[in-house]
Amino acid sequence: MKIVVLKERGVDERRVAAVPETVKKLIGAGHTLVIEPGAGLAAGFPDSAYEEAGASISDAELGSADLVAGVRRPSSETLAKVKEGAGVIGLLEPHSIKESLGDYNARKLLALSMEYTPRITRAQSMDALSSQSNLAGYRAVIEAAELYGRAMPMMMTAAGTVAPAKTFVMGAGVAGLQAIATARRLGAIVSATDVRPAAKEQVASLGGKFIAVEDEEFKAAETAGGYAKQMSEEYQKKQAELTASHIAKQDIVITTALIPGRAAPTLITEDMVKSMKPGSVIIDMAVAMGGNCPLSKADEVVDVNGVKVAGFSNLPARLAADSSSLLAKNIVAFLPLITGENGEFQPNFDDEIVAAMALTRDGETVHASLKEG
Repeated sequence: MKIVVLKERGVDERRVAAVPETVKKLIGAGHTLVIEPGAGLAAGFPDSAYEEAGASISDAELGSADLVAGVRRPSSETLAKVKEGAGVIGLLEPHSIKESLGDYNARKLLALSMEYTPRITRAQSMDALSSQSNLAGYRAVIEAAELYGRAMPMMMTAAGTVAPAKTFVMGAGVAGLQAIATARRLGAIVSATDVRPAAKEQVASLGGKFIAVEDEEFKAAETAGGYAKQMSEEYQKKQAELTASHIAKQDIVITTALIPGRAAPTLITEDMVKSMKPGSVIIDMAVAMGGNCPLSKADEVVDVNGVKVAGFSNLPARLAADSSSLLAKNIVAFLPLITGENGEFQPNFDDEIVAAMALTRDGETVHASLKEG
């Protein structure tokens, strides 16, 4: 199989879909790798490193590629150069891809969106959302510590004691749990909240204090499949009051809540922001989907009465070397599912992972979420 790795065109995107380590593995498996010039430079991987790993460097091979690998969704101009029937894999942002479906279907491309990797045991090594969210949660705390401008841990000195930073993480998914762990490593006093009762034990295991109205409704707020149930208005009001009083005492708040295909829910109101003391920091990790705080703006730090509200829309790109390495390994783990016995491009559409990730195929849109309406 001939695989072409794209150089990302986005000004804020420093990641790359293959690193020299994974290039060696793929070439060892019999594949041909072509890297667009400068594709890995922003992540610390020069063209020479790819050549040493066995890849060739060219920006004129899209027309002969069996598989095109990128980080973000390729442009219409790029897709127009890809040969008919080829595969395109990456973080294709499926919830906003409808306007681009014609570009894929016109070339009969197999669009494989890594966001739709199913959450099953067999697919864990392919789960790019988790690998990238893990690093995003870590980086969110590092950004918060820099903006906070004070020490995170308690320090006892001859001149006096420095109090530890109080850090509140809203959402205990992959990003939230890593944020909790990182803040704890830096010496902060950490608390967290989540709508799933099972998250309480996870938060506690990392040394955080769980904040929630733990009444009977909360204890029954999870389905057999592990998803959160819709809470009553009465419960939501009680939880909001508890959250508001807790936020007012915090130095750092990190929000992580996202709902697939929908705008991010509001977790922190303007009044909550104004209740925090000057010098406090809010990191809104959901800013790219509208934000968990109405005051946050993408890739800006907004000052609200001395409280810094920061929205970083692409935190993984701020750790480009590591995030690229993990993403590249996710792709390597997935590749056998679209490779035939003789190494050719031959997707196994009977495999549930391939079926879940496929957005378009043979000139048609095949993913159920994109055919609705």
